[in-house]
Amino acid sequence: MYTFEALSTVFNILRPVLDVGILTFILYKAYVLLSKTNGIQVIKALVIIAIAYAVAEIFRLQTLLWLMNFIAPGLLMCFAVIFQPEIRKLFLKLGQSRWFAFGSRSKHSYVDAVLTAADMLAKQRRGMLAVFLRQTKHDDIMGTGTILNADVSSALLVTIYSYDSPLHDAACFIQNGKILAAGCFLPLSEQFDIKKTFGTRHRAGLGLSEVSDAVVLIVSEETGAISLAYDSELHYDLTPLELKKTLEYLLELPPDANNLEDTIDESKFIS
Repeated sequence: MYTFEALSTVFNILRPVLDVGILTFILYKAYVLLSKTNGIQVIKALVIIAIAYAVAEIFRLQTLLWLMNFIAPGLLMCFAVIFQPEIRKLFLKLGQSRWFAFGSRSKHSYVDAVLTAADMLAKQRRGMLAVFLRQTKHDDIMGTGTILNADVSSALLVTIYSYDSPLHDAACFIQNGKILAAGCFLPLSEQFDIKKTFGTRHRAGLGLSEVSDAVVLIVSEETGAISLAYDSELHYDLTPLELKKTLEYLLELPPDANNLEDTIDESKFIS
């Protein structure tokens, strides 16, 4: 009896700490998810309206209070319509996110083969679009191409993209050391402020990163620059070391033990 009462007392003491801790964790994760999408615009708009309402309440601005209370239901409908793409992407990110980043890292080394092929194609001024799958499945998009299910090799990738074959002008999907499909057509980006110098290949890579957690490697046909698109952002013209470190981090691959220079420093991680 005394033991139960003691445990109950301890729990009552810890309850506020647990309550605040869980709430802080949820708010932090929500912020991380929002910061990776355009959904942050929704929060900014809501904050502005909340501040206006608070000012009206504090200074008893009756006309403004009446107006805001009158149009509140309509504002909710407007937000749902105007920010529908951002809200949809937010829920997609929520479903894809791993809340606890625990677990063993993969030991696949296929990234080196992809980077070798990308470097060769960049020197030849041949474009390339390689999608590294993570949690989200894209069977519908892969269905637009040709299913390969072949082992990743730089020779195969160079063969696909070096010549004007039916598969060269679209994306290949890679996961766990396999090229699952090639010749797949990706959705184009919905961002309006993307540079006009970026062609369809960059817009497609960025577009897929906006609706999934995939990491897309893009080789520019015009400049030979190698870029990565992930988390709705395009990181243009990365160095070989930046590419390798970023892919190792995002795909949870161990760093190359034979090259101390490649050890991942998360404080310098590309964001």
